[in-house]
Amino acid sequence: MAVYLLYEAASGYSLFLAHGLDQIGQDTEAVRGSVSDLNRFGKVVQLAAFHPFEQALDALNQCNSVSEGIMTDELRNFLELNLPKVKEGKKPKFSLGVYEPKLGSHIFEVTKIPCQSNEFVHELLRGVRLHFDRFIKDLKPGDIEKAQLGLSHSYSRSKVKFNVNRVDNMVIQAIFLLDTLDKDVNSFSMRVREWYSWHFPELVKIVNDNYLYAKLAKSIEDKSTLSEDKLSELTDIVGDEDKAKEIIEAAKVSMGQDLSPIDLINVQQFAQRVMDLSEYRKKLYDYLVTKMNGIAPNLASLIGEVVGARLISHAGSLTNLAKCPSSTLQILGAEKALFRALKTKGNTPKYGLIFHSSFIGRASARNKGRMARYLANKCSIASRIDCFADNSTTAFGVKLREQVEERLDFYDKGVAPRKNIDVMKSAIESTQNKDTDMETEEVPIEASGKKSKKKSKSAATENGDAMTVDEPATNGDATEGKSEKKKKKKDKRKFDKEDEEMEDANNGHAEEDGASKKKKKKSKQGDGVELASDVKKKKKKKSKSEDTE
Repeated sequence: MAVYLLYEAASGYSLFLAHGLDQIGQDTEAVRGSVSDLNRFGKVVQLAAFHPFEQALDALNQCNSVSEGIMTDELRNFLELNLPKVKEGKKPKFSLGVYEPKLGSHIFEVTKIPCQSNEFVHELLRGVRLHFDRFIKDLKPGDIEKAQLGLSHSYSRSKVKFNVNRVDNMVIQAIFLLDTLDKDVNSFSMRVREWYSWHFPELVKIVNDNYLYAKLAKSIEDKSTLSEDKLSELTDIVGDEDKAKEIIEAAKVSMGQDLSPIDLINVQQFAQRVMDLSEYRKKLYDYLVTKMNGIAPNLASLIGEVVGARLISHAGSLTNLAKCPSSTLQILGAEKALFRALKTKGNTPKYGLIFHSSFIGRASARNKGRMARYLANKCSIASRIDCFADNSTTAFGVKLREQVEERLDFYDKGVAPRKNIDVMKSAIESTQNKDTDMETEEVPIEASGKKSKKKSKSAATENGDAMTVDEPATNGDATEGKSEKKKKKKDKRKFDKEDEEMEDANNGHAEEDGASKKKKKKSKQGDGVELASDVKKKKKKKSKSEDTE
C-alpha cells in the first residue's frame, strides 16, 4: 500500500510519496536511523506535489485552520488534484499520513481519504522537515527560515490580539497584585513597628492600626519634641483627642532609647513608603471593583468582587469558569486537599475559595457543606450569564443572592424558599422593564424636541405676521397684549362649551338648552349695554306668554 505524507510548511502545502516501506517493515527504530542520512531517506521519500501560499495572510489563515483541525477548501483541492481518486465501494490502495489526528479525521469525513497518524508517520514527517530545503528546488538558503519567522510572528500576534479583548486578564493581574500587596504591606508595617519601637515602645499598645502607626511615626519624629502644641495634629491623624493626649503623656515617660537624626530620617522614609503602598492598595481595590462590575456584574453582586476575581484567576479566565460544573467550582482552590483525601481515602474537602464568602461563615457547622454546594451552583449560573449574555446587568446576581439568603433562612428558621423558575422569571421581567424604561425615556426626549421646534416655528410665524400688520407701531407690546386676550377668550369659550355639554347630559331638553346656549354666547360676547337689552326682551316675552295663557 502506498503512503502519502502531508507536510504543512510555512511556505505552502507539500505532498510526499514514501516507497519501499514494506522492506523497512514500518519499524520506527529503522526509520530513526535512516532519517539523518539524506541518501537513504531520499530513496524512500520523494516529493509528489507542492502548493505555495500566495500571501502571508493566506499562510496565517491556513495555519489557524490546521491548528484547529479543520480542512480548508484550498487543502481539499490540493489533495483531490494530487491523490488517486477514491472509488465508492472499493478499498483504497493508498493512505495519507498526517501529523494532526484531528485534521486527519476531518479529511476522512469530507473526502473519504484514509488517513493515519502514528509514531511511524511522525518519524517520516520529521525527516521531511529536516531535509525540506533539499526537496524543494530554486530555494535560497534563508527563505524557509524567513517564512517560518514571519508566520510565527503573525500567528502569535493574532492570538495576542484575540486575548487583549478579554478584560478578565486585567482582573487576574489585579487580584494577584492585590494579594501580594496585602502580604507586603503587613510585613513592612510590622518592620516599621519593630524599628520605631526602639525609640517609642508605648505607641504600639495605644495605636493598633498599621497605617495610622506609620503616619504617627512620620509625624512625631523624635518623642522628646512632642508637646501640647502638636495636639491638634495628632487628633487629626488619630481622630480622638483623648487618644492624642494619651500619646503625649506616654512620650513624656517613655522608656525607649534615643535615636540619631540619620536613623529617624530612615524610619520616616520607610514609614512614608508603607503609607504610599497602603494608599495604592486602596486605589487598586477600587480599580478591581470597577473591572469586576464591568466583566462579571452578576458574579460580583452574588459573592463579592474579591472572591469572584479569585475564582476567575484560579480558573484562568471567565470562559473557563463558566465551563466548570458547580462541583468543580465548589472545591476550586482546594486541589491539594482533594487529592490528598483521594490518596489516603479520607474525607474530601467541602469548599475551596468559596469559603471566603460571608454566606458560608454565617451558616452553622452542620450546614456549611450544604451552603457551599448551593452557593457553588448559583455562582456557576452567574458566571455563565456574565460570560455568554449580550447585555451586562446585575438583575440576575441580585436575585441569586436573594435565593442564597432565603436558603440560609430555610436552614435556620425553616422558611420555605422560592422556586428557581419564579426567581428567574422575575429577573427576566426586571431586565425587560429596564429596557422598556430606557426606550421610553429616549422617545419623549425626541418628541419634546420636535414639539419645541414646532412651537418655535409657530411663534416665529406669529411674530412675523404681527410685525407685518403692525409696521407703523413702534412697540410690540400691543400685539402681544392682543394675542394674549384672544387666547383667553378662546379658552373661556372652550370651558363654556364643556359646561353646557355636561348640562345637556343631565337635562333631556336639548332645544331649550340650545337656545339658552346661544343666548349665553351672545351675552358673553356683547358689551354690558347689550346684556341689559337682552334681559328686557326676555321679560317682555315672558309677559306675552302669560297673557296668552
